[in-house]
Amino acid sequence: MADNGAAAPTDPDEIGQWHRLSRAALLAVVFVCAACGLVYELALVSLGSFLIGNTATQASIVLAVMVFAMGIGSLAAKPLQNKAILSFALIELALALLGGLSVMALYAAFAYLALYTQALVVVAFVLGLLIGAEIPLLMVLLQRIRKQEAGSAVADIFAADYIGALIGGLCFPFLLLPLFGQLRGALVVGLVNALAGCFLVFVVFRRSLTPRRLVVLGSVAVGVVAVLVLGLIYSTRFEVTTRQSLFRDPIVAAERTSYQDIVITERRIPGGPDTRLFLNGDLQFSSMDEYRYHEALVHPAMAGEHERVLILGGGDGLALREVLTYRDVRSATLVELDPEMIRLAREDSRLTRLNRGSMTDPRSTIIAADAFNWLRTARERYDAIIIDMPDPDESATAKLYSTEFYALAGAHLAPGGRMVVQSGSPYFAPRSYWCVDATVRSAGLQTMPYHVDVPSFGDWGFLLAAPTRPELRITPPRALRFLSDAELQAAAVFPADRPRLEMAPSTLMDPRILRYAQSEWTAY
Repeated sequence: MADNGAAAPTDPDEIGQWHRLSRAALLAVVFVCAACGLVYELALVSLGSFLIGNTATQASIVLAVMVFAMGIGSLAAKPLQNKAILSFALIELALALLGGLSVMALYAAFAYLALYTQALVVVAFVLGLLIGAEIPLLMVLLQRIRKQEAGSAVADIFAADYIGALIGGLCFPFLLLPLFGQLRGALVVGLVNALAGCFLVFVVFRRSLTPRRLVVLGSVAVGVVAVLVLGLIYSTRFEVTTRQSLFRDPIVAAERTSYQDIVITERRIPGGPDTRLFLNGDLQFSSMDEYRYHEALVHPAMAGEHERVLILGGGDGLALREVLTYRDVRSATLVELDPEMIRLAREDSRLTRLNRGSMTDPRSTIIAADAFNWLRTARERYDAIIIDMPDPDESATAKLYSTEFYALAGAHLAPGGRMVVQSGSPYFAPRSYWCVDATVRSAGLQTMPYHVDVPSFGDWGFLLAAPTRPELRITPPRALRFLSDAELQAAAVFPADRPRLEMAPSTLMDPRILRYAQSEWTAY
């Protein structure tokens, strides 16, 4: 038995009123469904960026697969038009269930099965298939309410669809992520999606369905809503359990911010706790050997004038700790993107124990800003600039390893100033390391490459830079735990199996460093 549209009233005035209300309700549902569909797409892109990195690749996979699947879904909906109401109801409930659970399912696939990309393609395809089937069925339902010219009907449907997509796109970063996070945000949107579909079917077109179909659809709808609500109830426990499976040591603090996933782990071992900081799953330091990294990073840059020091990145406060050991430092400015990382470095007892309260020292000025944009407007010059950025394995950080960025930083060096850049591993990622060197030199600076052993990282490299070739030396105010003059001189020697490579620089328009960083580390 076909569903032939809503049973309309017979009085002409009532008919006109019914048409207006029904069309408005249907277009409102189109608006909501479009917003939900775009949120599902953005959620998949955002999750992949956090878990895998490389936003451009994640966005390309999700959008390409979903758009292709939407075309297939539109074609697949053609035979369903004679049962448009029933088909739309089932498709919308399936979309709400899969879309709501998509982030949870993909997070589990990443953590437990190591099948993230394969699972992403499957989920994106099925979501696209269901989204693509919506518009043809909604077009049929719109025409059943009141016949109109095809062009006008298409204009009405797509206007509501595109405006809904705009609202969904704005709500995702500014409302859903801050209030609910990725996992719970997707579940909330799934509930909204299910309720919108149910409203259209059970309110506007309820008279078109037999009592048996109403009971069946009602039962399915209740089941879908129940699953999504249970997902919301247990989402925190699921997230904690799944996140812990990704780390060897117990998680003692975790924050999902607008910029990154921050995790602190701690393991009790002889000699004190091993505290580790991870950003988007990448190790930033281990308390057992972080002093090796930070002494090698900071002290060569401090060998010249250092009354005014600028640190770009380093939101944990450990590089700042080393800077503040120099009593003649008058001011130290630290620019960190993530305000939540700043808060943790100021308040978390594990981090304040390591950074010795450097983030609250009266000589310190802490700025929450994007370093690239901040450099474009800053006017002050600095005697020493320390660039301590996360590795360039995703699009967001690749710009911080570009010619343009180093040129901006170099323009803020005072006469005789020195700059140091953490540059990755010359052993594990030699092309990336020497690409950073070429990029710094392309910004008009001369470099002195050096590398040290940091057990948690392996062989790790740095670049000392200045307008004229800088001398590699240190003048620390006290004896350091690791770095000495002899160690530093040895650090400038590279073994025969890792010689200097002549690489082209990385720029904003051609981020070579991103390709190198993503390809080299996969072998380890």
